[in-house]
Amino acid sequence: MTRARFVPLAAALLALLPSSLRAETRPLRPDDVWAFRDVDDPHLSPDGRWVAYKVTSQDRQEDRADADLWMVPFGAPSAGGEAVRLTSSPKSESAPRFSPDGRWLAFLSGRESKQTQVFLLDRRGGEAQKLTAFKADVSALEWSPDSRRLALIVADVDPDDPEAASDETKAKQEKPKHPKPIVIDRRQFLRDEDGFLREVRQHLYVFDVASKKATQLTSGRYDDAEPAWSPDGRWIAFSSNRTEDPDANQNTDIFLARADAAAGAGGPREAPRLLTTNAGGDTAPSWSPDGKWIAYVAGGDVADMWYAPSHVGLVAVADGTTRDLTSTLDRNVLRPRFSRDGRFVWFLLEEGGNQHLARLSLGGAPSVAAVERVVGGERAVGAYDLGPGGEVVILASTAERPNELFAASIGAGAIERRLTHANDELLAGLRLGRQERFQVKSADGTPIDAFLTYPPDVGPGGSGSATAPASRLPTILRLHGGPVSQFDSGWHLEWQLLAAHGYAVVGANPRGSSGYGRAFSRAIWADWGNLDFQDVMAAVDAAVAKGIADPVRLGVGGWSYGGILTNYVITKTTRFKAATSGASEVNFFADYGTDQYQYEWETELGLPWQN
Repeated sequence: MTRARFVPLAAALLALLPSSLRAETRPLRPDDVWAFRDVDDPHLSPDGRWVAYKVTSQDRQEDRADADLWMVPFGAPSAGGEAVRLTSSPKSESAPRFSPDGRWLAFLSGRESKQTQVFLLDRRGGEAQKLTAFKADVSALEWSPDSRRLALIVADVDPDDPEAASDETKAKQEKPKHPKPIVIDRRQFLRDEDGFLREVRQHLYVFDVASKKATQLTSGRYDDAEPAWSPDGRWIAFSSNRTEDPDANQNTDIFLARADAAAGAGGPREAPRLLTTNAGGDTAPSWSPDGKWIAYVAGGDVADMWYAPSHVGLVAVADGTTRDLTSTLDRNVLRPRFSRDGRFVWFLLEEGGNQHLARLSLGGAPSVAAVERVVGGERAVGAYDLGPGGEVVILASTAERPNELFAASIGAGAIERRLTHANDELLAGLRLGRQERFQVKSADGTPIDAFLTYPPDVGPGGSGSATAPASRLPTILRLHGGPVSQFDSGWHLEWQLLAAHGYAVVGANPRGSSGYGRAFSRAIWADWGNLDFQDVMAAVDAAVAKGIADPVRLGVGGWSYGGILTNYVITKTTRFKAATSGASEVNFFADYGTDQYQYEWETELGLPWQN
């Protein structure tokens, strides 16, 4: 019996033993944060037999994360086989992509240089080989249908990066006595993680695997992203904001670039063709099998900014005719793609504290009733992939378990079986807190979803046990960021860690949250800390009324907009004895022009000297 099959079986057998004979379990400790492994980015092989994915672990000694690539058989456990680790370098690997002919697995890594490059792993065996040698980072890759080329997104060479200079230039350069000044000439001058922004952009390339020749397809003061090959290999769809001032709006559109060898022969390469013209953000293009349509995520009304739910759109490649498939659904969608037979469009659906895998038949008129939840229930589905024979792999978490890979069963509306067991060994030794969902009515009667996580040894309704007598608990109100996002029924390590130390944890989805439709989200437009304050306080009041929360031992905290809402909470009530306000903003007048959100400030709150 393989280890991958033994772990879940052993856990099941242990559960049948008397408590006195079971291995001792314990609550979570802060040190356990280093032990959890994060599973992500599943991709099925062309024959549907294997799933490649990424596993990120934490290196405590080096104080950094390290991502490696793995494969696991998609077949039933009775077919045998276990997860196989493909990479183990100290530098992270990401974006595993099988070539359509099944021979290669391409991925991204900075294992041999400062810049992230493409590597190829021959599935017949051997070490991964570095394929590209750009002087800047590669951030995305997609195989052509014939497995001979790659579509890449590559950054411009940074002229101020000494590592990117040629050897001849390096030899002539003297080490500067002082750092160069930072010259800013863009409206959007700063971005989290990227730092100060200049005219160093992301562009689309085609890379020939055999000759190792790269051809740049796009240029200019635009950032290009999300390349997708047409079935015949002649075109690459991508998303880009090509307005006069891309920093002044969020108007990304879908474009087409010629990728075949004849394009640009004997003269300048033709400019990309604009395909969608929605004033909002159009992203995530995916081709139909016949090459006639592209499915994409269409942004909502620009007047609603981030409060507008997205929807699945279709655009005809021939003439740019568009169809809205899910606008009446009034919920955000992600990652649309066609089924292999072209009869369905699949997508992730954010709704009411969950995220589901859904699909819509193209045979009839789109309607809310026609949306099929292939995987529903109390869980958060974060990614998926489709195989050639109807295989469906999903990445999903629940309140009791971090993300793992599962095989989904079409038509059953549920998960068929689990494929990975990245955290089973760790979880087997832990006692987790139970999470329950409840609904409250805010001050004006609006229903609000909330979650309550109990300490591990506290039973339903706060009933006690031998180790934790029934009593009111110190309670922490956690506030999510955004404000347009949601707490879901998936795994929350922070909630579990707080619960392990005796706290009850309340998480609410107040107005402003996504997953509940445009009206619910936009209710706080230019009116922060009012209705959403009432909503989260109603959740706390309900926890007190349940006999769980101790009204004199309350704490509150959040990150980003969760920190901003924390600031509102502690200036509107003195009920909380402690607060943590992470990455928040207090003085909106001073914040304008000094953070990355100038577009959002202007759109929702107006210019500070006018409003």
